[in-house]
Amino acid sequence: MDYDFSFFLVIATLVTGILWGGYLLFLKLAKIDPTTRTEPLLVEYAHSFFPIVFIVLILRSFIAEPFRIPSGSMMPTLLIGDFILVNKFTYGIRLPVLYTKIVEMNEPQRGDVVVFRYPKQPSVDYIKRVIGLPGDRVTYYNKKLLINGEPAKQVSLGRYQGVGQGVSMTGTEHVIEDLIGREHSILIKPGMPSVEGVFIVPEGHYFVMGDNRDNSNDSRYWGTVPEANLVGKAFFIWMNWDWQHTGIGFDRIGTILK
Repeated sequence: MDYDFSFFLVIATLVTGILWGGYLLFLKLAKIDPTTRTEPLLVEYAHSFFPIVFIVLILRSFIAEPFRIPSGSMMPTLLIGDFILVNKFTYGIRLPVLYTKIVEMNEPQRGDVVVFRYPKQPSVDYIKRVIGLPGDRVTYYNKKLLINGEPAKQVSLGRYQGVGQGVSMTGTEHVIEDLIGREHSILIKPGMPSVEGVFIVPEGHYFVMGDNRDNSNDSRYWGTVPEANLVGKAFFIWMNWDWQHTGIGFDRIGTILK
C-alpha cells in the first residue's frame, strides 16, 4: 500500500463522513430535530469538508487525474512544465489505494501515452509511450524500432529547437515515427550510445519508451510494465508553466495528446 495523495483522500473522506454521519445518527436515535441544535465545531467542519473531499476522491480515482511533467523524457510530445489530464477509467476502473480492478474495460493500444506506477518503486508515477503489447517482439537497434519484424518508419524533420527547461535538447534530430499505424514525434541524439537489443513482452505486460529516446529511463533499462501498474491514459494538456521560458505557455493549453 502506498501512502500517496489518494490514501490521504480516502482517510479524509472516511473521517469526515463518520463524524458527520455519526452525529446525524445520534440525533436520529435520540429523536432530536437537527434544526434545533447547533452542530459541534468538529462536526461542522466535517459537514463542510465531506462533500468536497468525497467529490475530489471520486473524480480523481475514477474519472481523471491531473499530473505535472517534471522531466524531458517525453519531449517533444510533452514538455517540462506541462500539466496533463489522465483518463482513469479507459483501462478499467480500480479501487483507490488498493489498485484492485473492479471493472474491465479497454486494453492499452500501441502508441498510447500512459501513466503507470514505476515497477521498481510503485509509489512513483512514470509517463511513457506504449511500444510493445503482450506477446510482441520489440527490436531496438541503431536508434530504430522493429515490432514483430516490421520496421517503424522514420521521417526526419531536421534539427530540434528546445525552449525553456528543455533547451538542452536543442540540436537533437526531430523525427516523425510511424509506430505501425500511429505517427508521433520523437527526438534522437546522433552519436549518443543507447541500450539495444531484442525484447519479448510477457503476457500481461507492456513495453514502454520515452519519445526523447536518448534521454529516457524506460523498458530498455528496467523491463516491462505489468498491467496492474497502469494508472491511465494521458489525453489532454490543460496548462503549461515553465518559469525559464515564457511562464504560462498559452500555445500548449488545450493540446490533445496523440
